[in-house]
Amino acid sequence: MRMRVVFLVLVVGAGGCAHKSGSKVVPVAEDAQANGENGAGSEWEKLNQEVLELYLTGKYDRAIAVGRKALALAKENVGPKHLDVGTSLNNLAGLYDAQGKYAEAEPLYMRALLINEKAHGLNHPDVAICLNNLGELYRAQGKYAEADSLYMRSLSINEKALGLNHPDVAIQLNNLAILYQKQGKYTEAEPLFERALAIREKALGPESPNVAASLNNLAGLYNTQGRYTDAEPLYIRSLAIREKVLGLEHPGVATGLNNLAELKKTQGKHTEAEPLYRRSLAIWEKALGPEHPNVAACLNNLADFHKTQGKYIEAEPLYKRALAIWEKALGPEHPNIATILNNMAGLHDTQGKHTEAELLYKRALAIDEKALGPNHPDVARDLNNLAVLYRNQGKYTEAEPLYKRSLAIFEEALGTDHPNVATILENLAALYRKTNRDQEAEKLEQRVARIRAKKR
Repeated sequence: MRMRVVFLVLVVGAGGCAHKSGSKVVPVAEDAQANGENGAGSEWEKLNQEVLELYLTGKYDRAIAVGRKALALAKENVGPKHLDVGTSLNNLAGLYDAQGKYAEAEPLYMRALLINEKAHGLNHPDVAICLNNLGELYRAQGKYAEADSLYMRSLSINEKALGLNHPDVAIQLNNLAILYQKQGKYTEAEPLFERALAIREKALGPESPNVAASLNNLAGLYNTQGRYTDAEPLYIRSLAIREKVLGLEHPGVATGLNNLAELKKTQGKHTEAEPLYRRSLAIWEKALGPEHPNVAACLNNLADFHKTQGKYIEAEPLYKRALAIWEKALGPEHPNIATILNNMAGLHDTQGKHTEAELLYKRALAIDEKALGPNHPDVARDLNNLAVLYRNQGKYTEAEPLYKRSLAIFEEALGTDHPNVATILENLAALYRKTNRDQEAEKLEQRVARIRAKKR
């Protein structure tokens, strides 16, 4: 499975929540706060700046320790209901979120939301930001209906408070579009991505890094749909903007290079893909250090590229290095760990190392069930992968219940016509063919054909 590089947002300074769409430093307001005259103080501001710096360098455990100190100081200086406390709660929640500790993050995000609602009222843009952050958390957990509701409320607030063409409206449109893309609702996602792009081009100019981000997102949707000729010029334009505006060695350029490389890999253009991956990796290592989580994501993608070409000896050490970085930065039970374990298991399976593959698949499944819950789409992915391993070994009785549980999860989470549902149906049909249940297999294959033919 391909990993995306994801950036979390922390806010430094006064005033509530911050967007989870890029790093954003918010200065202290010159006027008195809504529920306190002086704010939490200069020491609190210094602690928040330290939190941000630690986060950006991937030192999450240290960042959490400093974040807790900042929260305690804010409570002591201005009381538990002050907006600066909301800021510290949001920052600490964001750090837990980054580590996949969703149960710890959720109540902190909710407290930050309540503080902002009480201070500003229900329809303030800062409330919209808090709703967006909580929506992002729910999306990561596969709670798509809850995320949709929060995104829609956030979007409505900003459209009313800021106007239909404000850049913050584009953020909500983008996140809602990503949610729909995740659910396979491509026809609903595309106009939202396009509207976000149009807003940013008009408000920020055609060469803004935010325009580059929107181009990248729309290209990603096209890539998912197999519309490679539509995706490529958008990726190239996005990368050109970032190189011109941010410089050739900026992390944003690394992201653009990685995504273009992924497209080239999908197209089978391996000689074009590899130098893009390697340049992306070099930028990440230079900008953030060799043990940053984003370096791990790039290593994972490069390893997956080598595996696709059958270069297993080159792939394995890259996977292992990525795994070590993530385990150190995120902890051994983060969902990213499960993803890379799946990838390593697939490598072992391809090499005929079935025992090693089984252990890794089972560990990945256990991590995702604990971190995300038993009904998350990533759990369905893990179940399918383990079932494929069993089926290929002729262990049909072990494989079948895993396929069926995977199918039930995907249908419930993503809908009965999602492409992932079709994949599981295909795999289950293949198992039925192997066990001489041709009539059952044919019914599934007909359903697959209907799903694949559906316009998205």
